[in-house]
Amino acid sequence: MRLTGFSDYTLRTLIYLGLHGDGLATIDEIATAYDISRNHLMKVVHHLARQNIITTVRGKGGGMMLARPAGDINVGAVVRETEKDSHIVECFDPVHAGCCKIEAACILRGALFKAREAFYDVLDGYVLADLIAPQAALADILGLVPAHRLVKPRISTVLK
Repeated sequence: MRLTGFSDYTLRTLIYLGLHGDGLATIDEIATAYDISRNHLMKVVHHLARQNIITTVRGKGGGMMLARPAGDINVGAVVRETEKDSHIVECFDPVHAGCCKIEAACILRGALFKAREAFYDVLDGYVLADLIAPQAALADILGLVPAHRLVKPRISTVLK
């Protein structure tokens, strides 16, 4: 399975905000840190704000921050929300149901469904706090000063 660019930018934005601490960050800061499109980030930020994952403040001196602790933001739930219109194969899309000639006898569809669910099951085991566990290294790479209070990961090992 491949994540969309939107999901990728969403996760990167959350990682940046998780590292940023309680202060406000701007779209320009995040775009510069990752060297990614400001326009795409605007869509991501709008989506995250609509989902109440981040809080935004308009105007001069405005920006965004996490709306809840990093330990309360489930990675699987975030990815499900950003990938909800993405179908691994055509027969997963209700619009195309019944279009495949072998659908009535197809084993592949069930296998792919199980694989997708296993993918999400793994992501469900992570929260944002787990993703930002190597805070000093990530902050250094992104040019941030590490947050004053370290966020402890929920899991004991972080996959590399």
